[in-house]
Amino acid sequence: MNAQAVEILLVEDNPEDLELTLRAFRKSNLANRIEVARDGAEALDFLFCEGSHSGRRIEDGPRFILLDLKLPKVDGLEVLQRVKADPRTRDIPVVILTSSREQRDLVESYRLGVNSYILKPVNFEGFVAAVEQLGLYWLLLNQSPEP
Repeated sequence: MNAQAVEILLVEDNPEDLELTLRAFRKSNLANRIEVARDGAEALDFLFCEGSHSGRRIEDGPRFILLDLKLPKVDGLEVLQRVKADPRTRDIPVVILTSSREQRDLVESYRLGVNSYILKPVNFEGFVAAVEQLGLYWLLLNQSPEP
């Protein structure tokens, strides 16, 4: 992976949750190269090097995807399905961080190949701690094959 590769693709449409997540990553000094997509279509353009991301190389990340489910344009389950269906992206770990407590979302996420499904904690401290732990695990502890 080259030095310009993205470590995390953060897919989040809620401005408050987006800011909290970015703040938690900055606080823990875990990731400097975070790409933000504010809807599912933007995430897919980034991942598959289309639209405004057509100059990007698909081999340049991300190391993992932090994905909300309830997104505008293309929902999180469809993003997950496309990522896991494509041989170029299927090995990228996908972590769903959502407020959805719907059992069908949980079941469908795992059926589509999600690596982890985490409910967003409701308080600030819990949210920051969860994001820090996610970053620690997926960026430092987890071993993934090289693309």
